[in-house]
Amino acid sequence: MPTPHIEAREGAYAPTVLMPGDPLRAKFIAEHFLTDAVQVNGIRGMLGYTGKYRGVPVSVQGSGMGCPSMGIYSYELFHFYGVERIIRIGTTGSIQENLHIGDLVIALGACSNSNYAAQYQLPGAFAPIASFPLVRRAEEIARQKGCHVAVGNVASNDTFYDDISPVEAWRKMGVLALEMESLALYCNAARCGKEAMTLLTVSDELLTHKATTPVERQTAFTAMMEVALETAASL
Repeated sequence: MPTPHIEAREGAYAPTVLMPGDPLRAKFIAEHFLTDAVQVNGIRGMLGYTGKYRGVPVSVQGSGMGCPSMGIYSYELFHFYGVERIIRIGTTGSIQENLHIGDLVIALGACSNSNYAAQYQLPGAFAPIASFPLVRRAEEIARQKGCHVAVGNVASNDTFYDDISPVEAWRKMGVLALEMESLALYCNAARCGKEAMTLLTVSDELLTHKATTPVERQTAFTAMMEVALETAASL
């Protein structure tokens, strides 16, 4: 302690960590939902906080964008800080007609065009999946809150701007939405014997080109935050 990317002391993180890609979303959650929140990381502007939600210790830590960044932060949390589970919370672009802005998506599995899993030198293609107990609990809480939630595959793509759009190819395979981090998180959790889940809010409808603003992405999707926090507090 510290690691090359996290300045926190040993024991600074709770067993459950919420990980938004945007560090300012981490700050928003700490300020609006946690009690006794203390900033534990600020290196590279990747803010991290630990506090309590309904009396239960919970941390929130920015991950940055893409599999490499998520891979670094989740690896260090799992390996060096004793974190037992990570719940990624973020935004996503839906590619199914029945998923609209504000809807929730739980990533049961993560398809990808990334080469992240090649490091394990497996004799085939690894299928990274979420922790089922986390998925089950989060879906129950989301439905109790009256949220429209879909559970299924997402695609964690390495590219945000594509010369050839991947939307139609993934859509035909029943993938719900596109994002950029779940593959690395799920691979790291599997390799470390830890738990992970991704909970997303639809911020863009890629079939209709409807979209939200950057400010809305940062602060407006409170239903997702509440579901993630309620899940963390119930473990």
